[in-house]
Amino acid sequence: MMGKLRKRSQFLKVAAARRSWAAPGLVVQARRTDPGELDGNGDFRIGFTATRRLGGAVQRNRAKRRLREVARKVMPDCAAPCHDYVIIGRAATERRAFDHLERDLKTALARLRVTRMSCP
Repeated sequence: MMGKLRKRSQFLKVAAARRSWAAPGLVVQARRTDPGELDGNGDFRIGFTATRRLGGAVQRNRAKRRLREVARKVMPDCAAPCHDYVIIGRAATERRAFDHLERDLKTALARLRVTRMSCP
């Protein structure tokens, strides 16, 4: 079950952990959390962001929608419990084929060593 990162301080804690992997379509940041921090909202928490460098609000929102959908498909099977994740959109996020975005996310999680053993 996915919880959500909502506060800026939560995003900053993940960034401060300095564990990230950049793939062509996205960047993934990860941080191990204490089980008490999750507040019963799920096994892990996830947040999405897209900077102004991606373009206007329409492009940023489209990129975040695509990232949310990729995460919805991949993270329940692949995300390790007791972790916070931030997925950041890149310039190619909007144009990249969906199956490539899925592969990018799985690769990033594997490179960060924050996957479940059952991840396909």
